[in-house]
Amino acid sequence: MTTLLEAFAARVARTPNDPALLDPSGKITTNAELDRRSTAFAAQILKRGLRKGDRVLVAAPVTSELYVTLAGIWKAGLVAVFPEPALGLRGLLHAIRVTRPVALATAGRYWLLRLLPALWRMHWLEASRTGDDTFQSPEVTPDDPALISFTSGSSGAPKGILRSHGFLMAQNAAVSPLLASDGTERDLVGFPVFALVNLAAGRCTVLPNWKLTRQDRAEIEKIRDWITRSGATRLLLPPAICEKLAATGVPSSISTIFTGGGPVFPDTIQRLRHQRPDLRVVAVYGSTEAEPIAHIGTESISDADWAEMEAGGGLLAGPPVPGLELRLVDGEIQVSGDHVNSGYIDPAQDAGDKIREDARIWHRTGDAARMDTQGRLWLLGRWRADGISQPMPLQVETSARYWPGVSRAALVRLNDESAVLAIEGDPLHLHEWRRNAETHGVGNVVHVKSIPMDKRHASKVDERQLRRQLAPLC
Repeated sequence: MTTLLEAFAARVARTPNDPALLDPSGKITTNAELDRRSTAFAAQILKRGLRKGDRVLVAAPVTSELYVTLAGIWKAGLVAVFPEPALGLRGLLHAIRVTRPVALATAGRYWLLRLLPALWRMHWLEASRTGDDTFQSPEVTPDDPALISFTSGSSGAPKGILRSHGFLMAQNAAVSPLLASDGTERDLVGFPVFALVNLAAGRCTVLPNWKLTRQDRAEIEKIRDWITRSGATRLLLPPAICEKLAATGVPSSISTIFTGGGPVFPDTIQRLRHQRPDLRVVAVYGSTEAEPIAHIGTESISDADWAEMEAGGGLLAGPPVPGLELRLVDGEIQVSGDHVNSGYIDPAQDAGDKIREDARIWHRTGDAARMDTQGRLWLLGRWRADGISQPMPLQVETSARYWPGVSRAALVRLNDESAVLAIEGDPLHLHEWRRNAETHGVGNVVHVKSIPMDKRHASKVDERQLRRQLAPLC
């Protein structure tokens, strides 16, 4: 099998009546129903005159409709364009400018987007529950483009990334061992791309009952209730949701939590397991351009590892995943492999992030790290042009989360390059924070009401916003 379409078709043939997706409404979509409805949508697309390779802008809620739409687009040989949802309308208009789609595929309330002048000339597509499911499907090869997504834009304008069907299969091969299980699992998935892996593997995906664009506003009691009602056995969630869950306790039905999309701090893992020592937590490290890069489960973290992280050794990310080539150049993580993006839609954006060495392309992650004697990565923070300087953000931030009264910490450098440690928490401990920070070589500690976080997963510090916030205080 060379594409996800082929992998899913094989799954449908073997287990047509098995559940594929569970919506927050309680509706179950079987493998056969997803196959039938996506085929009907593909037939509808081709009847509208669209041709193989055309780009389709996708705007749909994260329900079964999204995966019906995506599968239908692929079966018709078209390319799905996903704007960066956390950027809202701005992200959508940016995606239109960069990719020039010829059609808009919507579901639910997103049909209102047709009112935007920028979309008036596009074909409008909406998957229906009925329709002709017979059509001549174009041949889809591994080299054909499958989807376009965007980086978060945290360091500038979002960069468009084109993934081929072959790339998606390589990513599936990298992720599948991580999610493999001897039992029958039902995964609550907060990262839509991982649902594709489950569809190919035949696992039921429980779709989220909260807005993925506003992770910070997710109501944890509603999520806990959904975990119980859905019968979920595993969770794939960003750290922001895990922190909320750690405060309320993990339901007994959950055996494993996979988390990533931002730093996975050891104190969060330990609080998740406080009342559930049997709970397995897996921290996954990667980026939009290369997912996954490394991962580690709690069963592989020793007492010495926990102590080293608390003392300021950095954040343990684990060994690189099989099939990935990884090197450290002046302390920066650089990766190459079949599931590593080789370039952006705009080649002008490659210069700062891609290194071409003969036939090999290395992606510069912009993350600093060290490698221990066991071949495991320890993340240190964002890489700087002058290499690894002291102190590095994740060394101090990880340690600071163990200090009394600290909820969150962020080490940033202002224009004069001086390091400032911003701490969100109880200011009654400010004197102690400053004393502890001095042991890490940080002389400036500032209490802030809240540390701004990224819009995508609410799990990474928005450094640009924080610098603006700190400027009047420093």
